[in-house]
Amino acid sequence: MRRMKEEIVYIKADRLENFMCDVFSNLGVPKEDAKIIAEVLITSDLRGIESHGVQRCKMYYDRIKQGIYEVNTKIDIIKDGPTTALWDGNCGMGHVIAYKAMKTAIEKAKKYGLGAVAVRNSTHFGIAGFYSLMAIKEGMIGLTVTNARPSIPPTFGVEPLLGTNPLTVGAPTDEEFPFLIDCATSIIQRGKVEVYDRINKKLPENTVINDKGETMTNPGKVLEQMLQGKAALLPLGGKGEDTAGYKGYGYATLVELLSAALQDGIYLRDTLGLVENGKKRLKVGHFFLAINIENFAGLNAFKNTAGNIMRGLRSSQKVPGEERIYTAGEKEYIAEKERDNIGIPLNKSLQEDIIIMKNELGLNNYKFEFE
Repeated sequence: MRRMKEEIVYIKADRLENFMCDVFSNLGVPKEDAKIIAEVLITSDLRGIESHGVQRCKMYYDRIKQGIYEVNTKIDIIKDGPTTALWDGNCGMGHVIAYKAMKTAIEKAKKYGLGAVAVRNSTHFGIAGFYSLMAIKEGMIGLTVTNARPSIPPTFGVEPLLGTNPLTVGAPTDEEFPFLIDCATSIIQRGKVEVYDRINKKLPENTVINDKGETMTNPGKVLEQMLQGKAALLPLGGKGEDTAGYKGYGYATLVELLSAALQDGIYLRDTLGLVENGKKRLKVGHFFLAINIENFAGLNAFKNTAGNIMRGLRSSQKVPGEERIYTAGEKEYIAEKERDNIGIPLNKSLQEDIIIMKNELGLNNYKFEFE
């Protein structure tokens, strides 16, 4: 990973979204699918989740060029029932597969109250929260999980076996923003380590360990050793049992079960990559659940109670010196309003990635301030 002096440039979100859409289109992704991918990525940046926004664009770009992902996403429906479905994504674009899977889960929930879709042989799909937000916009509770490349060791272990495995749940409220908890089951996720490496910033202590169980803070070294299986991201709760690291380990394992066992898909070490017919594949599995609130207490009653819970939490007694208490999804809402106005911040490393993709694809209709 390149290490460069921090030089931030702000680019309007719609302009950056159009650029990413054109990148994927020029790589052979159908236009409608490219729009979905770009929307997922820009939503991440707008919500302040820089680890999974435009930063990931070059990763997808490289993997498509290497033949790891299929640009034409072909979904096979293995099973389909009134409330459930099992799909095979055939190593297509994960964002497209996930978008269609949650959309199907929502449609089932509208008819029967609950809808769930399990997916195998998919690929990285960006922020899990995007798909939970899809359910929220339809007046539903949305749950999204996915497994990922090995990053987390079991408690008392040092070998990374579980992915950062986000367990993401969102629900509507009567406020301007929903409740949405969208985070990895590790203390820090791989994408955040990449961000730290891009800006040459040390990692917090006790978030990553090496194969001797010692803490690591050099992000570049962490990324390098993770590829060798010699560094691991600690689960929520940290190392050992004294601070309840077994809780993050347990939740990460639950996500692995929901992302692999339901689907008869791949898990643990196999998510590092498999070679099939001479092609390397990076496969993962997903699970999506939509819960129609109208089938329970009713949407208005739910939203009112949910809003009261959020307000009750924020109005509770604060630690001396702290200005306010937040609820999950609030900071992302604030970031989205701000970034919609000022644009998306791009550090020097991201600027270089954009220039590379622009030049290689001949997207000369774009002229960025940092060129």
